[in-house]
Amino acid sequence: MVERIELTDEQMDRIFHALSQSTRRDMLRRTLEGERSVSELAREYDMSFAAVHKHVSVLERAELVVKRVAGRERRIRANPDMIARTRTLLAQYEAMWRARIARLDELLAEDPNPSDSNAPA
Repeated sequence: MVERIELTDEQMDRIFHALSQSTRRDMLRRTLEGERSVSELAREYDMSFAAVHKHVSVLERAELVVKRVAGRERRIRANPDMIARTRTLLAQYEAMWRARIARLDELLAEDPNPSDSNAPA
């Protein structure tokens, strides 16, 4: 059984949705390297500023990035706390599935026809 780690189903849905798209995963990686303005991010992609802003908004709703206002700029940085919580959640799922696979391996390794000492020869 997977123990909940303070993430609601809604939060998990937002996180998995945000990480399901390669551009957003790349944006998250870039903000892990250091804080970026939305304009800086927009220059790194072949898409409109509005499209970049929408991707950032998805990451922000998932709490994977944090936005702050610095004058006229909107600065984006990764949220290490939520990333750590997500990593813990995934590790718990991994442990659960590894245990299930190990149990399946045990069942498959069992002799399907154990010798029965009472069986006729």
